[in-house]
Amino acid sequence: MVKPAVIARGDSNKVPSSIAKAIDGELIIAKSTSLIPALQAAFRSGRPIVTNVAAPIVIRALAPYLGSKYTDPPVIATSYDGRFIVPLLGLSHGANKLARQIEMALGGTTVSFGGTASYFQAGNALDESPDGYICRNPGHYKDFAVSFLDGETLSVDGNAPWLFTLPQTRDAALKVTVTDRDISGSTKHLVFVSKTLSVGLGCERGTSREELTELVDRTLHDNGLAQEAVACFASIDLKEDEPAISSIIDSERLRFFTAQELQTQLPKIRNPSSIVLAEVGTPSVAEAAALAAAGPDAQLIVEKTKSLHATCAVARSPLPILEYPGRPRGELTVVGIGPGNKNMRSPEADVALWWATDFVGYSLYLDLVSDARHEQTLHPFPLGAEEDRVRHAIALAKQGKRVALICSGDAGIYAMAALVYEMIDLEPCRIDVQVIPGISAFQAAAAKAGAMIGHDFCCISLSDLLTPWEVIEKRVKAAAEGNFVVSFYNPRSAKRRDQLERAFAILAEHRPKDTPVIIASKLGRPEEKMKIVPFADFNPDDVDMLTLVMVGSSQSKSFTRGDGKTYAYTPRGYAKKRNPA
Repeated sequence: MVKPAVIARGDSNKVPSSIAKAIDGELIIAKSTSLIPALQAAFRSGRPIVTNVAAPIVIRALAPYLGSKYTDPPVIATSYDGRFIVPLLGLSHGANKLARQIEMALGGTTVSFGGTASYFQAGNALDESPDGYICRNPGHYKDFAVSFLDGETLSVDGNAPWLFTLPQTRDAALKVTVTDRDISGSTKHLVFVSKTLSVGLGCERGTSREELTELVDRTLHDNGLAQEAVACFASIDLKEDEPAISSIIDSERLRFFTAQELQTQLPKIRNPSSIVLAEVGTPSVAEAAALAAAGPDAQLIVEKTKSLHATCAVARSPLPILEYPGRPRGELTVVGIGPGNKNMRSPEADVALWWATDFVGYSLYLDLVSDARHEQTLHPFPLGAEEDRVRHAIALAKQGKRVALICSGDAGIYAMAALVYEMIDLEPCRIDVQVIPGISAFQAAAAKAGAMIGHDFCCISLSDLLTPWEVIEKRVKAAAEGNFVVSFYNPRSAKRRDQLERAFAILAEHRPKDTPVIIASKLGRPEEKMKIVPFADFNPDDVDMLTLVMVGSSQSKSFTRGDGKTYAYTPRGYAKKRNPA
C-alpha cells in the first residue's frame, strides 16, 4: 500500500510529525527550493499528500498534473498548527477519510469546500472507495447518487466495505457491484473494479511493445477481465531491460523475480516448458510471475497465452493487491548538480534527487544536496574513489533501488557518467540508466565573468593521473594554435604543481599579453572567488584544485564598467555585419 507523503517546510514544527504518525505516512521535510518538486513527484506517483505548505502554492504546483476526481490522489492542506484540515483534491478518493484521521489525532476541524451530496447526507460518499478499488463508470455516478438520495433502495454484490453503513435491500432499484470482471454499469448500476489481478509476462529479445500490449489486451478481453483490475505486471529479472516489458506500464507497478523465486510456483503452474527451463533456469515465466506477484493465496485464472514472440498469464488474489512482491527495475540516475548552489540545480535534478532511495557520491557533493534529502540512505565516498562509487551505485540499483549518483557540475563533463557507461559496457547489467545534465564550472565561470565562451571554446583537464602528459600537451598546443578559448579543469593539486605553468608557456606563443584570464574558485558556494586578470599578470599560486582557469582567445576582450567590475567576452564576429568591408 502506498504511504501518504506528509510534506512540510524545514523548520521545528512538530505537527507534521504527529500527522505522519497518525496516518502511517512518510514525513518529508523539504527546503523552499525542493517543496514544489516534492509535491509534484508525490502527486505524479499517486501518493496521497498532506502538507502545511500554503494552499495557493500547492494548487499552482499541482495544476499541470490534474486528471479527474477518480484518478487524482488525495491532497490535504493543514494550517501551520494543525487546527484546520482542508481537503483540496480527492474527496471521493480517500481525502475525507484521511482528513477524519488527522482530525481525530490532532483534535482539529475539517473544513471542506466541496464533496458529494451522498457524503454529507448519508455519511458516506458512494464513490469514495478505499485503496485497491476504482469506480468503472464515474459518468453515471451523479444520476445514481440523485436516485439514492431520492429514496431508491440499494443492493451490493461483492465486497464493498466502504458501504457497510448504508441500508441495503435484496431486490433493490439501485445496484453496486464489486468485481474484476469486464462489466458495464449504468445510472442504476455502479461498478467498482477490485485490483486483484496480476499479469505475468514473457517475450523473446527484441519483441515490440505493440505486440506485447496487443497480447495482454486481447487476453484480458477474451477472458472477460477488466483492464482496471490489473494491479501489477511481473516477469523474470532477465527481462528487466527488455523495452517491450519495461515500457508497458509505469515502473511502480512492474516487478521482477529471479528464476529461483519463480521455481517456488511450480506446484501451481500448468504449462511447464523444458525449453524455457534450458533458456532461463525455470520452466515457467509468465504463469509463475503472475502467481508470484499476486501473493501466496493466488490462483492462476488464465493459463499461458501466446503471440508470435510473447506470452502472458493472469493470476487472481482473493483481496486487492496493495503491496507488490518482487522488486522493481533498478534505476541509476547520474545527477549533475551544478556548481553547488541549490538555486543553480535544474528542476529535473531536484525531482530525481527527491525520488531517489539512495544518494551515492563524494562526501562533499552529498553535503551540497542535503537540502534535497528526506529519507534517502547516504553512501559517502572519499575523493579519488570514483570507480568504487560507480560500482556501489550499480550494485544498489541491481537490488531494485532508485539510486542518484551525485556529480558536481555536469554529470558528463569530467564526472561519473562516462565511467558508469564504461562499467556497464565491460560488465553488462539490466538496470535503467539516466543522465541529468547540470551547469558545468566553465559555464558558470563564463557567465559570472560576462560572456567569455561567446565563440569557439574547449575544455582540457590538466590531471595526468589518467591521461599521459604528452597527450595533454598535444591538446593544449592544438587549442592554442586553433585560437580556442580554453578552460583548464584540475589545474593543480598538492602533488601536481607545474602542469599549469607548462600549459601557459604553450599558450604564451599564441596569446597577446592583455588576453583576459578568468580565475574562478568554489563557484556557487559561499566561499566563491573570481577575478579576471591579463595573461601577463596571471599568477599560478592563485590556483588550487577547486579552481577553474579560463584563458581567452586572441579575440577575447575585457573592460571595466561603471560599477568598477571587470568583465570579459569573446566577440562572435558581429562587427563584420555592422561594418562590412
